[in-house]
Amino acid sequence: MKTRIIPVVLAVVIAGCQPKPLEIQSVETPNIDQKTIAEVSAQLSSKAVDLDKTLVTKGVNHAANLWRASDGNPAEFTKFCTDNFIASMDEKKAVFAKLDQYLEAMFGNFTMLSVDLNKNVALNNGPLHEVDKLFAGYNASAHLFNDLYNNKIAFIVALNFPYYPLKEKEELGKNWSLEQWAWARMGDVFSARVPAELTQAYSKASSESDLYISEYNIYMGCLVTDKGETLFPKDMVLLTHWNLRDEIKSNYADTQKGPEKQQMVYQVMKRIIGQNIPKEVINSGTYQWDPYANKLFDKEKEISFTPETDIRYQQIVNNFKALQAQDAYYPAMNTFIDRNFSGSMEIAQPEVEILFKELLSSPQVKMVGELIKKRLGRDLQPYDIWYDGFKSRSSIPAELLDGKTQKNYPNPKAFEADMSRMLQSLGWDKERATFLSSKITVEPARGSGHALGAEMHTMKSYLRTRIPESGMNYKGYNIAVHEFGHNVEQTISLHSVPYYSMKGIPNTAFTEALAFIFQSRDLKLLGMNDPNPDKEYLKTLDTFWSIYEIMGVSMVDMGIWKWLYAHPNATATELRDATIALSKEVWNSYYAPVFGSTDEPILAIYSHMISYPLYLSAYSFGHLIDFQMEQHLKGKSFPTEIERIYSLGRLTPQLWMQKAVGEKISNQPILLATEEAVKHFQP
Repeated sequence: MKTRIIPVVLAVVIAGCQPKPLEIQSVETPNIDQKTIAEVSAQLSSKAVDLDKTLVTKGVNHAANLWRASDGNPAEFTKFCTDNFIASMDEKKAVFAKLDQYLEAMFGNFTMLSVDLNKNVALNNGPLHEVDKLFAGYNASAHLFNDLYNNKIAFIVALNFPYYPLKEKEELGKNWSLEQWAWARMGDVFSARVPAELTQAYSKASSESDLYISEYNIYMGCLVTDKGETLFPKDMVLLTHWNLRDEIKSNYADTQKGPEKQQMVYQVMKRIIGQNIPKEVINSGTYQWDPYANKLFDKEKEISFTPETDIRYQQIVNNFKALQAQDAYYPAMNTFIDRNFSGSMEIAQPEVEILFKELLSSPQVKMVGELIKKRLGRDLQPYDIWYDGFKSRSSIPAELLDGKTQKNYPNPKAFEADMSRMLQSLGWDKERATFLSSKITVEPARGSGHALGAEMHTMKSYLRTRIPESGMNYKGYNIAVHEFGHNVEQTISLHSVPYYSMKGIPNTAFTEALAFIFQSRDLKLLGMNDPNPDKEYLKTLDTFWSIYEIMGVSMVDMGIWKWLYAHPNATATELRDATIALSKEVWNSYYAPVFGSTDEPILAIYSHMISYPLYLSAYSFGHLIDFQMEQHLKGKSFPTEIERIYSLGRLTPQLWMQKAVGEKISNQPILLATEEAVKHFQP
């Protein structure tokens, strides 16, 4: 599940009205010439007492790159650098400590303000009013960076704690101390200068798409077959795509009605992807709907309806326009694709694609596909990308699991009260378990749920989860345990890292890894341990199949954004057609040889594509990291290693992995283990 980590100044999740397409504004370029830069660098280097001279030059260059005519002429730039250059190591350490505190105060308090303004949109607090959307759509921190440039604080940081591109971090960072890493991460804060109005515009586009998804529920009790029969409980309401996917997963244990239910859910998904789903059945239980014939009924009488058309894809277009408008302000990473991968993820997009294609094309996928086919006793169906039969719980009736979780967790506070016990069951001592759980608060989500990390030491992390009036069902519990893993990571990586600027993890894949590790222990946390002697082999196969599924979805996600940059003026209708074509293309390349069917659009169902641009790759990496970490954890103290690993701080991904488990991120460990697991089950 998507973890909502909100450094508010950088990306605030808010809600607002649908933004109009943005036009890229004129860019105010740097106005400091190379001669001035060279003169200032030489002058400051002569003053440096015990500092690296190359670092002095880097700082002057970075400050000059951010300086505009409105900030002053070259003479004023020279005076600023002379007045504000920190010439000694002792002073630099002292100033860094102050900056670290100030940034925590700003980022943390703006995050808390965002939480308060966004509360009614994020939480299930009753019907939304337009005023809720407007307040949530207000980004209080949008002008913060403008202010920090105007009052020259940003330039003090840029001059004395310059930005290092990814390549330099990877080359130099191997020999850096944690303090030097903290200084480099301080430089990341002012790596580019985006106008406040563009930050605000993306906040609006982002929040509108998030709200669209958070209220996209399907009333399953209103679905009917061609014979007018219902297959699902009357009160079952499922959020797309998460709950629909999990409903498919839960029905592998039902050999009687399960396949029919799965087929119907898949048919609903195809209607959503194609945008011919009736508007009248979205978040409404007023009418009956036959998703196969796409007919709507009012008390068994067929009535006309309005298709959703292309609203789903308009959300992507809106996000693209808002992010594209920022491109010109990032000279080194002038597309959102570059900023997401080389910037935020710190793994270049071409490297990501190569890694994904390697696994998707591996012989192991056919091996596992054949094994699943034998276990099911039938040909594979497209929705079997979510095959859940390798999990221990797949043989446990959903009703039994639901009964246990509904009894244990009738409301969010019951889950919150049980978190300390859960941690103790995983090996934490009572004192530490109490501390970690005390830093997390659980609230009822309007959407599927998410984890929102604390941005200052005095703030708690938030676990938002959906709980029906009947209590938390197993699907919700499974998601909540996943989010709990995020919250534990967020707490450790804030409170156990000595520098605020180094808090957190390299990218979101690393928090997903711990979330997956927690999620895989959900039955253990319920006191339902698995005695199956093959459980390790089954777990490997389950992880591999999950990676195979999500890497294909990620390929579609990346393909959409490449297509958008190639067709920047595309309409929502054109994007819809392109997305469906891309999903079929990826399916035909990597899934048709295994499943036997072609032109399936199922890979386009993920809601992340709509409201969390280019996030899906984090899940793929998260699974790979999860597997390598699980291999490392064998025979070791679970809490001791988790605490050590997630206290490393925000290093680059590959360096973090080497320090955490002794090897880089790779497909090879899961590929080798999968081949061994398949052989284990062969006669």
